[in-house]
Amino acid sequence: MVWRTIECMNFVVFAGGVGGAKLADGMARSVDGASLTIVVNTADDFELYGLHISPDLDTVMYTLAGIANPETGWGIQGDTFQNFDMLRRYGASPWFHIGDRDMATHLLRTQMLSEGATLHDVTQILAGRLGVKPRILPMTNDRVRTIVDTDEGLYAFQEYFVKLHWQPEVRSLIYEGAEEAEPNPDVLRAIETADTIIIAPSNLYLSIDPILAIPGIRDALLNASAPIIAVTPIIGGEAVKGPAAKLMRELGTESSAVAVAQHYAEFLNGFVLDERDADLQPRIEAMGLGVLTTDTLMRDADDRARLACAVITFADQLRPEKLGGCKLDPASPEQDRPAQSPDDSRRYSP
Repeated sequence: MVWRTIECMNFVVFAGGVGGAKLADGMARSVDGASLTIVVNTADDFELYGLHISPDLDTVMYTLAGIANPETGWGIQGDTFQNFDMLRRYGASPWFHIGDRDMATHLLRTQMLSEGATLHDVTQILAGRLGVKPRILPMTNDRVRTIVDTDEGLYAFQEYFVKLHWQPEVRSLIYEGAEEAEPNPDVLRAIETADTIIIAPSNLYLSIDPILAIPGIRDALLNASAPIIAVTPIIGGEAVKGPAAKLMRELGTESSAVAVAQHYAEFLNGFVLDERDADLQPRIEAMGLGVLTTDTLMRDADDRARLACAVITFADQLRPEKLGGCKLDPASPEQDRPAQSPDDSRRYSP
């Protein structure tokens, strides 16, 4: 199943984690890759055994390349872990497992960074060599790290998330280095020239907020001329995957799609609500947002494309002029079109 946009448009997706990668893949199946930009959280990055590891960048990259592990959503399908078997033999106790093929990504990234390349440059090279057509942009080239303040103390994000299985109760989150970081210039340009901007169903605190914490990015969204749509990561009060709902409750926020919409409301035009939460639609509409109620679960590739296509069409309904929605085209596997964006400085509203 292939979905196509009717007109040439530029799309920007803010993403992190498995949910973000899945919607990014759905978008890549719906539009020409040259017209799609994925802005990715890098506050999950960390160093292990001297290697620079970028989990969110790699999850998006592997998913778009068609090599992600379908069972976990991260890592590489069919990977082996002999390097970690050897580490255990040496007496190490590795808590973060890196596959043997996955290791190649981290080795090359670390080498290129040590030679003076930026994280942006490295990402473009690696993604290009895997045949990925959409642009994958790290939010910044500077060092930003999520620190989790819990009832058991401060933890680097990966320790909290992987080593401790996100069990300690969270009191607050710190995006260390964000205030001093420079936004990736290509991210700001992508927002400025976008026809549609989508906040993927990623963890709002761990995947999207670190991006918004980079100076200039939130302001760019506030001043964007494109309609901005957020897709809920919460269904029936629970996260589709990961600790989003648990974090919301621990940080004193209602665990619901309504709270997600409120979290982004200052720059949103529309919100995609799961059909299982249809009763919440009036509360979200009361915020002045357009609402699309649909099945947001992405069980397979067709679901990803279906949801992406629905979001594209929904965004077009929020514009004063129509640039073209999305339609099913089961015959053709791919569409090649030049990216194009009309010059329109107006702020769209529902």
